[in-house]
Amino acid sequence: MKKNFYLSAAFTLTCFLFISCTKEDSLSATDNSSVVASASIDAVNEMDIQTGAQVSFDKLTAKKTGKTLTNSCGTVTMDPTTTTFPKTFYVDFGTTGCQTNGITRKGKLKITFSNYITETGSTMTVERIDYSVNGNKVAGTIVYKNTTTPVPQWTRTVTNGIFTDAKGDVYQNAGSYTIKQTAGVSTLTLTDNTYEMIEGTHTVTKQNDAKITLTVLEPLVKNFSCDYVSKGKLKVESTLLNGTINYGNGDCDNKGTYTQNGIEFPITM
Repeated sequence: MKKNFYLSAAFTLTCFLFISCTKEDSLSATDNSSVVASASIDAVNEMDIQTGAQVSFDKLTAKKTGKTLTNSCGTVTMDPTTTTFPKTFYVDFGTTGCQTNGITRKGKLKITFSNYITETGSTMTVERIDYSVNGNKVAGTIVYKNTTTPVPQWTRTVTNGIFTDAKGDVYQNAGSYTIKQTAGVSTLTLTDNTYEMIEGTHTVTKQNDAKITLTVLEPLVKNFSCDYVSKGKLKVESTLLNGTINYGNGDCDNKGTYTQNGIEFPITM
């Protein structure tokens, strides 16, 4: 029977199972809480891409006026105002923050479009400015490039990613995923869109240089109508870890599991 423990306790348990573990091994294992951070980092990255896609749809495709953004508490402005590409928008969640679907965001997202994101070769660049999600500070840049051939497809590349959790632990992150649209292609709405991250690798490094590498093992499924990845698996590798993150069976929630050596540990994004 599988036993469930909180992930932080799980890594400590690992060292009790091996006689050769030292205090340094135990510390390194505990520091690989990067597994939990990586799930949160992926969730925020997808959330910010989704915000960019909503800006594109509202302001470029539907040409809606005003500062409101569908399904978001943020306000949108174009700066500078222009009728030609590139076009830059700022989504402002305020200095005290605002909440949508139970998620509190503060600061700004700067989103720049080289063209319509449905055009092959176009890019959408998302930059964070004094930005945080649920008390976790987030920095770095995401470039979302259309590589459609002919199935709608994009690459999502993160550079200079820095995730600082509420405890003050800092995680640098970078990597690239290939994303394919598998539903909603023929409709003029976003809510029925489904995307799959079919391949790619991401690294997460804590401030003490404890590093993990995450590689797509089974496509990660993300519905536009859900804030979280709801299905799929990532392979986790580091000096001490060799396991799998499982995002579930398709339910829209912030839960997942990490499994190593047949033991399953719950994680929350």
